[in-house]
Amino acid sequence: MKKLEFAVSVLLENPQNENEILIVKRPPDDRSLPNVWGLPTVVSEGELPEKTVRRVGREKLTTAIQPKLFVGIKCADRGDYELILMVVKARLIGKEPSVFDAETKGVKYVDQKWISDYHILKEGASKGSLCDQIVLESKNISWA
Repeated sequence: MKKLEFAVSVLLENPQNENEILIVKRPPDDRSLPNVWGLPTVVSEGELPEKTVRRVGREKLTTAIQPKLFVGIKCADRGDYELILMVVKARLIGKEPSVFDAETKGVKYVDQKWISDYHILKEGASKGSLCDQIVLESKNISWA
């Protein structure tokens, strides 16, 4: 039986422009999705999704965020494990996010930007990024 991993991705809205969300870029040496843009994500440590969302803010974005709304959930076979990933919309309640200041034990993102054109997520979605797939599907944008 394969190991089961549960992860939470955050769809963070820009408080200055509600049409924009924050996306982050994975590093070139990332084992699964090198140089792909997506949402900030952490593997759950057995906590409720709301707590995991707040941890994404602290660990990945060095700010405070608050969960707001469930967006979607998907699962995928990742070879040596099964991944269940949930996307939760959140709002920024702290300072401007910064992946550059993050001290995380997981993937350290190499870039970030606010976007309103979701088509940039098509590449990641086609490569198997569940968070990108969920976001695009929620906006009725085809990625296949």
